[in-house]
Amino acid sequence: MKKIALVSLGCAKNAVDSEMILAMFPRDRFVLTTSPEGADLIIVNTCGFIESAKKESIDVIMEMAKMGGKLVVVGCLAERYYKELRDSLPEADLIVPIRDYKELASKLGSLLGEEGILQMNPIRRVLSTAPFSSYLRISDGCDNFCAFCAIPFIRGRFKSRPYEEILEEARILKGQGVKEISLISQDTTVYGKDFEGGRPNIVDLLSALEAIGFYSIRLLYLYPSEIEDELIEKIAKSKQIAHYFDIPVQTASDKMLTLMKRNAGKKETMDLFKRIKRICPDAVTRTTLIAGFPGETKKDHAEALAMMKEVAFDHLGCFPYSREEGTAGAILPHQCRESTKRRRTDEIMKLQRSISYENNKKRVGEVMEGLVIGKGKKSGEYLLRSYWNAPDDIDGQIIFSSPKDLAMGEVVKVKITSAFVYDLYGVLEMSEK
Repeated sequence: MKKIALVSLGCAKNAVDSEMILAMFPRDRFVLTTSPEGADLIIVNTCGFIESAKKESIDVIMEMAKMGGKLVVVGCLAERYYKELRDSLPEADLIVPIRDYKELASKLGSLLGEEGILQMNPIRRVLSTAPFSSYLRISDGCDNFCAFCAIPFIRGRFKSRPYEEILEEARILKGQGVKEISLISQDTTVYGKDFEGGRPNIVDLLSALEAIGFYSIRLLYLYPSEIEDELIEKIAKSKQIAHYFDIPVQTASDKMLTLMKRNAGKKETMDLFKRIKRICPDAVTRTTLIAGFPGETKKDHAEALAMMKEVAFDHLGCFPYSREEGTAGAILPHQCRESTKRRRTDEIMKLQRSISYENNKKRVGEVMEGLVIGKGKKSGEYLLRSYWNAPDDIDGQIIFSSPKDLAMGEVVKVKITSAFVYDLYGVLEMSEK
């Protein structure tokens, strides 16, 4: 049987595509391997979001070309730069952009000289996550066209997945033993806006997913101007939906928000976080910022720092602006120096370290319930995922000690005993059986 290896780069949405691609190969005729060396077919699912991701994709492609198997390049880089890759990458035996995924099965069959390769199917996946955890993609594409982002040009316009198809996939995942799901898309908040009458919407979908019986449901990638009180209240009242709000704000000043083509102003954004804390007092907040977008001044940067102090995000990431061809930001005047971008990124992350530490210290004494997701570095140590930290390795870790052996995916309670800049440390609550 021929061996198939796949290297998945980029975000969780790309990982879901990779899982569907792996499921195209029937297990009675193909062997899936994590080792590209010696594989008959190596597929690289690329990322093309920003310059650093593009470089990583090319580096991985060139590394995989040395392994000896047939080499196939798919994903966002293949979509965005198909002609350029086709003309300049003879190492690849096949390049398939996202728009041609309907033909992927036949193209792979021809390349391998094999029949029986299945079509990509969103409800047929080989999970690459832990067996108790999975992402659930609910839509694709984006209509926002932010000035820094190439996603609409890569993934196209916003399109919700059919409601019943999502629920069918969710039931399959639940039947496979998945306990937690994270809803992902380019624009999670407006699920259903392209349906007749705008229903079912994201709140309807959450209610249906609750009924399936998952231990935890988490929403990722919420666009700030689209978050209604109905959604906040739904999350606040639910015991299954993580009280966790991942809301990339990107910047703070009204001038910069306008240049970035964001749909929410500073006051609207600040009011949103106040409403979240009022409706859902235990909410965990996460965001991302971009440092050094064209036209950003010291004053604009200072406004971002001031916003961070006022909101006191639990988790925050910052990226230096990447000038991406085809986006509105790429042709703006007053592009910032790379040194300025790096300095402002460092200043933002330095401030966030102090904010994160102060937030974490307040959690000492709190009892957190969640899933055992791994073992720590020391004997008797484990890792916990609670409502506080998402499964994408961006947030901090909850490390705890246990006097007894625990199973992966087991639900436990942990009392937080100490806090660090990004991580929490605790002990197993022994009353838990």
